[in-house]
Amino acid sequence: MNLGYPAPKQVFVYFHFRSPYCYLASKNLWPIVDEFHTELVWRPLGGWDGRSPPDRAKVKVPLARQDLARQCRRMGIPCVPPPITTDATSAGVGSLLAEERGLLRPYIVEMMRAEWAGGQDIGQPEVLRAVAAAVGLHPDEHDAYCADPANQQRLVAHWAEAQDKGVIGVPSFVIDDQIFWGNDRIDFVLEHLNELRLARR
Repeated sequence: MNLGYPAPKQVFVYFHFRSPYCYLASKNLWPIVDEFHTELVWRPLGGWDGRSPPDRAKVKVPLARQDLARQCRRMGIPCVPPPITTDATSAGVGSLLAEERGLLRPYIVEMMRAEWAGGQDIGQPEVLRAVAAAVGLHPDEHDAYCADPANQQRLVAHWAEAQDKGVIGVPSFVIDDQIFWGNDRIDFVLEHLNELRLARR
C-alpha cells in the first residue's frame, strides 16, 4: 500500500518490435510493473519511427547485431536475428489489440521470441497469425485489426507524442519529465521508482 500515490504512477513505454534492444527490454522491463505501484502506458511504434534512418541503419545493423549477440550470451537467451527486410509495423498494431484483451505481456514476449530468438519475419501474415493464436487471440480478428487504417494511425500518433516528450529512440521509458532511453537504462527506471517510494513491498 502506498499512501502517497492513490493512483499508480504512469510509465510510458515507447517500443518498436524491430529493435534488438527492445528484444532485450522485453526480458527486463517487467519489474517495473511487478515490483512497483505503476501503470504501463503502452506506446508501440511502426515503420522507421524511433529507429535509425535507412542510410544509417545499413552501417549500424552489423554493429548492433554483434552487440546484441554479446548481451544475449550474458543474459543466457537465444539470439537469432530476423531477416533485415522485416517490417514489424503490424506487430506493433496487433499489440494494441492484445492490450485490449489483457494479453499484452504474453504478446510482447512471444512476438519478440519469434523474431529475435527464432529468426522469423514477423511482418509475414503466417507468423503474425501463429503468434496471435499462441497467446490466445483469434488470428482472423488480429488480421482485421492490423489492417484497419485507424489502428495503424495510432502508431503514428505515438511517435508524434514521443517526440513532443523529447524521446529520440527505443526503447524509451518516460516518467513525468524523466526520460530513460535504452534497455541498459531500466535499472535507472527502477531506481527512480524506488526513490518515488512506489515499491509494492
